[in-house]
Amino acid sequence: MDDIPSIISHVSLGTNDFDRAIAFYDKVLATLGCKRIMEHPGAIAYGKQYPEFWVQTPINGQPANVGNGTHIGFIAPTKESVHAFYEAALAAGGVDDGAPGSRPDYGEQYYGCFVRDLDGHKIEASYWEDM
Repeated sequence: MDDIPSIISHVSLGTNDFDRAIAFYDKVLATLGCKRIMEHPGAIAYGKQYPEFWVQTPINGQPANVGNGTHIGFIAPTKESVHAFYEAALAAGGVDDGAPGSRPDYGEQYYGCFVRDLDGHKIEASYWEDM
């Protein structure tokens, strides 16, 4: 287990329009080499090898809402994939929240973008050069 390159097992985001949300994430996450890994009624898990990111209707039956100060960052394999993620998100109805580019405040090696998904959740794709 010491060779696992992450500290997070998985994250989940709630949605108020399940079908629309999974259509969005099918397109956007494909740009990073992710695919559907598991499906349950009202929940889809995406990942590369195991379920790392879930989109679901809230289990308690209440409306999903956006966490203020919360965002989910996805690892991009290249700068080009950051652009593809951004463009796919906007084409699928997402909203720009920071175009692709370097952000020296985040570190010299950082290159990324931010968008809001269809429910208003902030998502990011980032490429870390030479890491």
